[in-house]
Amino acid sequence: MKPTTTYKIYVLLAFAVILQACSVNRFIPEDELLFTGYDVTVESQTDSIVKDKAQLKAALEKVLLPEANSKFLGGYPGLYYYYKVQDSTPGFLNKWLYKQFGEEPIYKSDIEKYEIEKLLLNRLDNRGFFYSTASSRFVNDTVKKTAFIKYTVKVSEPYRQETYQLDSVPQPLYGTLQESVANTKLMDGFRFDLSNLKLERERIDSEVKNKGYYNFNPSFLIFETDTNQYDNKRFDLFLKLKKDIPTKGIVPYKVSKINVYPNYDLKTDSLQTDTLRFENKNYIRQGEEFFKPKFLDPFITIKEGALYSPTDSRNTSRRLSTIGAYKFVNIQYVEKDSTLTDSLGILEANIYLSPLNKRAIRAELQAVSKSNNFAGPALGLTFSNRNLFKGGETLNITASAGYEVQLSSGGDQSGLTSIELGLKSELIFPRVISPFKINEDFFEYSIPKTITGLGVEYLSRSKLYTLLSGTAKFGYVWNANRYITHEINPISINYTRLTNTTPEFQAILDDNPFLARSFEQQFISGLTYLFIYNGMVDTQKTHQIYFNGTLDVAGNSISLLSQEETPGEPKTFLGTEYAQYAKVDADIRYHFNFGKEQKIATRLFAGYGYAYGNSDVLPYIKQYFSGGPYSVRAFRIRSLGPGTFPNDAESVNGSFFDQTGNIRLEANIEYRFPIFGFVKGAVFADAGNIWLSKENEALPGGKFTGDIFNELGMGTGFGIRVDVQGFVIRFDLAAPFHDPGEPEGERFDFKVSEPVLNFAIGYPF
Repeated sequence: MKPTTTYKIYVLLAFAVILQACSVNRFIPEDELLFTGYDVTVESQTDSIVKDKAQLKAALEKVLLPEANSKFLGGYPGLYYYYKVQDSTPGFLNKWLYKQFGEEPIYKSDIEKYEIEKLLLNRLDNRGFFYSTASSRFVNDTVKKTAFIKYTVKVSEPYRQETYQLDSVPQPLYGTLQESVANTKLMDGFRFDLSNLKLERERIDSEVKNKGYYNFNPSFLIFETDTNQYDNKRFDLFLKLKKDIPTKGIVPYKVSKINVYPNYDLKTDSLQTDTLRFENKNYIRQGEEFFKPKFLDPFITIKEGALYSPTDSRNTSRRLSTIGAYKFVNIQYVEKDSTLTDSLGILEANIYLSPLNKRAIRAELQAVSKSNNFAGPALGLTFSNRNLFKGGETLNITASAGYEVQLSSGGDQSGLTSIELGLKSELIFPRVISPFKINEDFFEYSIPKTITGLGVEYLSRSKLYTLLSGTAKFGYVWNANRYITHEINPISINYTRLTNTTPEFQAILDDNPFLARSFEQQFISGLTYLFIYNGMVDTQKTHQIYFNGTLDVAGNSISLLSQEETPGEPKTFLGTEYAQYAKVDADIRYHFNFGKEQKIATRLFAGYGYAYGNSDVLPYIKQYFSGGPYSVRAFRIRSLGPGTFPNDAESVNGSFFDQTGNIRLEANIEYRFPIFGFVKGAVFADAGNIWLSKENEALPGGKFTGDIFNELGMGTGFGIRVDVQGFVIRFDLAAPFHDPGEPEGERFDFKVSEPVLNFAIGYPF
């Protein structure tokens, strides 16, 4: 069956289901009307009473329950399948669909509108609009057998704050609370709002606890208002302490002793222990030494003799958890009641650290299938040794092997194979390793990790070439706060060597000087810097922003040690030609969350690489590509561009090497929504391409001209994602509707009969 025929059948079936789901009127009982929702109108005497009616209306709508039955394209599929399973013989399919989508009907008789009126008035009172009124009426449609409620609330002038002051509180708590009240955001003239008072109480609680009040609780505080002095809807706000609060709840606590258990094991808790005093802390060892105190101590920000601070506890717990050697970090405080006075309490801090298994092996088996008809298995084995030198060091050694074969492509391209072997090692130190001293106290949120790595790779592509490569790096990575991450690699080295080139591949290089020069760049030595701002960690926020900026500079320092062997030819270092370039990337993402698990996800990527000095093109491994599951999904991976160059796989040896450039622009937008359970759906559109900054005769149309819109590859499609607790398996089906590789005037063509299926792990952006 042709793809277009199959597609039409699926569309007809979908519409048939939707039309069926629309026809629920015949199931509604004669004495009932289907409830379809609410409408709220906010009225006030003047606009100054309510500055933002839309915001107030949204707050009031949150109390409108129950919700009406959900609709899809004008129909009620969930309600339809509820009615279908009421039949005496509903059938297996209807039962399954009801289990996935079904909803019980909400009728007019289920709505208690007067109770909802009370809730609306309660919400208005909580926001200072006392003595407001609310009315309601049903709007019935007997033909469609539906009804909805129209609520009208008339908002009165709100009460506003005149003064805010602290009432009588015993010392030493009074001075602490007075300082906190002085920093309040509840300024004079603020409208009364119960939610703001709750936030104020939580703010004060946080500040008081950080002054040592270990047993303090926000429920100890109470707000009172006084309106007797005013006749213009003003009030005085008083902060008070509730009666009969225990003494230990209103005095600060000091940490008198810190006990650290570097290798805590509940099963061996009764074994003989040794205690080492180091930097005013007691390091209690069970058995042999697991972690050297001099390396562990900088991660602990709790200080002996200091007042209790939950901030120090959280910082200590977070920093210890990032070491990578511990499974659990548990900080417990013990009160010494015998020393409690009216002005001070005493605590002992116990830090229990439960180690992970010292050694671990992880195996990954993958079945690789690419859109250019290459498929095959891949195996990866990783050996990890944690706490290698008893300072939290982690050694990871990864061996990988992959084999791909082109199953079918027509012509003489079938049977092409690719063999890839790799061995990588990475040694991570949870501290700064540097030839000069760096004060780690500067890094308050987290201590930088020093990462060193070495790797070798072997790639053999039949009928083309063999590529040997080696990598080395030395750098640091750290979190400035919960949003910002820095990674800098002062030493980043790549060495590649092209061997065993076949006459077929040599002919390709001879025809494409640009590609030939990019393969000649054998030695890359430079610096990389990565900056990440990740606002996606706030999962409950409506608006989320992510930014990833990368700077990659190579060849500047090594040029000081190079020599020119042949006048006019590129310089060499230790007899090897080296690359000189600068490359800058920016990846910006914005997520708009709304409804239940629904979001609009957008992404914009821009990158530019500039070769200079010893190089006239970027090294092949540093160039950009476009197309594929994390790019423009309507085009095969690495097949789009450059510019308007045709992306015909048959014209470049089955696309066995990729089409690349030194300029890249991409934009994506995606609507994500739940389907049922852990299955999610998406509808998306992508646009992007790569370009060359210089003309290349072998790639006509590849140069960047500025006519961006006419040279973008564009496509749209839909996807199914299986999301199980953050682990996502993704299937995206997309088709192009603008192909820059086609002749001028033929680029806009929605090729729905030629879709590209993308399979990937994780969301695209």
